[in-house]
Amino acid sequence: MSTDINHRAVYKEEYEYIVAMGISTGGPKLLSQIIQTLDESVSATYIVVQHMPPGFTKTLAERLNTMTKLTVKEAVDNEMLKRGVVYIAPGGKQLKINDADNPYIMITDEAPYKGHRPAVNIMMNALAQLKRCRKKYIAIIMTGMGSDGLEGIMNLKKNKTCTVIAQDEATCTVYGMPKAVINAGLADYICPGYEITKIIKKIAGD
Repeated sequence: MSTDINHRAVYKEEYEYIVAMGISTGGPKLLSQIIQTLDESVSATYIVVQHMPPGFTKTLAERLNTMTKLTVKEAVDNEMLKRGVVYIAPGGKQLKINDADNPYIMITDEAPYKGHRPAVNIMMNALAQLKRCRKKYIAIIMTGMGSDGLEGIMNLKKNKTCTVIAQDEATCTVYGMPKAVINAGLADYICPGYEITKIIKKIAGD
């Protein structure tokens, strides 16, 4: 499609890792800790699905943006993934990634998936289905009720080079989403919330 051609003409490969994060209950507090400690030298772009209703994610992104040298923003449809940017999925929408050489964001009005909009599974499944993108993946599941993200993690593990980080029980507000991933044997690292950025740095390096 023409949009894809335009994107590929303008942007170069600028990052090696896509870091995909799923989080729910207790998320804003933990995201504040994580954002402040993300290392700007890491060659990565970040996608965050935080379970929130419409109107709240833009404010969250703006607040988080004041805490880091990286750029934090609410994701916009047709926006290219870029190094050093943290994209927050809009509340009340679904976030997917287009299958392009240099992938970009698609924001849709699709129905809630297993009760969630935005849904971690929708975002993770979209990444798992990319054919043309040659990035490496880090998937992170943090505090939250239920099991959103489990299906997507399974597909990412099956189809991509993907390292999975799950937050431990002791530091979760609600130990549901990480527990589902850990119990399924999919977590490569299990760590406290405050250790997540150190693990990202360990995996992605400089």
